[in-house]
Amino acid sequence: MNSIQDIWNGIMAILSGKLTTTSINTWFADCVPIDLHDGTLVIHTSTPFKRDILHSRFEEEIKDALREMFSCDFDLLILAGDELEDYRREQEDKKKAELSLPEMDGYTFENFIVGKSNEYAYAAAQGVVKNPGSKVYNPLFIYGNSGLGKTHLLCAIGTAIHEANPDAKIAFVKGDDFTNQMVRSIKEGTADEFRQKYRGVDLFLVDDIQFIAGKEATQEEFFHTFNSIYEAGHQIVITSDRPPIDMLRLDDRLRTRFEGGMMADVQPPDVETRMAIIRNKAGHLGMQLSDDIVAYIAQKITANVRQIEGVINRLTAVREITGDEITRDKVDVAIGVVIRDGVYVPTPETIIAETARYFQVTADDVKGVSRQKNIVTARHITSYLIRNLTNLSLPGIGAFLNRDHATVLASIRKIENQIKTDKKLADTIRDITSNINSRQ
Repeated sequence: MNSIQDIWNGIMAILSGKLTTTSINTWFADCVPIDLHDGTLVIHTSTPFKRDILHSRFEEEIKDALREMFSCDFDLLILAGDELEDYRREQEDKKKAELSLPEMDGYTFENFIVGKSNEYAYAAAQGVVKNPGSKVYNPLFIYGNSGLGKTHLLCAIGTAIHEANPDAKIAFVKGDDFTNQMVRSIKEGTADEFRQKYRGVDLFLVDDIQFIAGKEATQEEFFHTFNSIYEAGHQIVITSDRPPIDMLRLDDRLRTRFEGGMMADVQPPDVETRMAIIRNKAGHLGMQLSDDIVAYIAQKITANVRQIEGVINRLTAVREITGDEITRDKVDVAIGVVIRDGVYVPTPETIIAETARYFQVTADDVKGVSRQKNIVTARHITSYLIRNLTNLSLPGIGAFLNRDHATVLASIRKIENQIKTDKKLADTIRDITSNINSRQ
């Protein structure tokens, strides 16, 4: 039951068993279902008088019917006469706001530092802006480790196309948000609205696509969304922390389509580019660093632009609070807060959250007592990953998972034995590990 008309037909079937034929014909005959969105059913009737009667006499019956159909509560909005036109105008404005780019300030080509490590991806992004929908650049798939500017390029494309054509319909979504929105649309009976939201856009920007790998229903929906946009001649731009061939549980149909356009990787910046990024970031925060300090930071942080930004942000805060000169000692303290000996060590909370996300369960499920097969598997894998990615002891891991150390050890050994012969499990653990590392 996906369409709003199907939902309304179901409501009327339930009401017909509870109300008289006269009531149905008198008060519901000219009712038209409009929308089911954000937990609210919207219907339209011809006059304010009928609207008031529906509210006063039948609102609870309509809500009860929805509860019977979906096992959850809904609100009811009844429009009358010309109110429908105002409602549709408001919804269109909301839809435009939903499709806008997140935090566009700073995500422009002008503020993107170009170097040898990213010049190809930058040129490809510029090609999209000059000729959106071109077979050469469609889709554009930008990949590389976390914190190297992929999201910046993605949003810069959206910003530039919006400036050139303010009427262009632009959709931005993260891979895991696409899954969450799809699941919610199925639950609320708004699958048609969900599909229309993305399939009718001129520019589809997808960040961190790797998070849909292994999710069969999400991949199926994304496949049809991709085809609809591509076949309409509209532009698709995707980012990922790895190339499609390394997304081990990605559907082959999607892998083929991703690889069918322009592939552009982003590498860690060289020292000259890192120094330019440091000066640029510091300048935007109103801070001028000496050449010696700039070179020192560039020497210390070699692989991640986001970490560079974190250090500059902390140094700015130190200067504003204390008014002291920025010295190498202060830089070392700032770097020590952002990274540990140059190596990213994920927190147990991050590992639990990413494993739960992969299996589409909650962190509480992983730490709970459920014996559902997928939750138990997620729990075993979580123990294994915390043991391998952190320095926590078995009792320490148990404290996070509400288990004793013997249970944790049994989980770890179970996974260690299984991955020797189970390629699918090994691929799953590799994907989850990549997702964890992308959060640094």
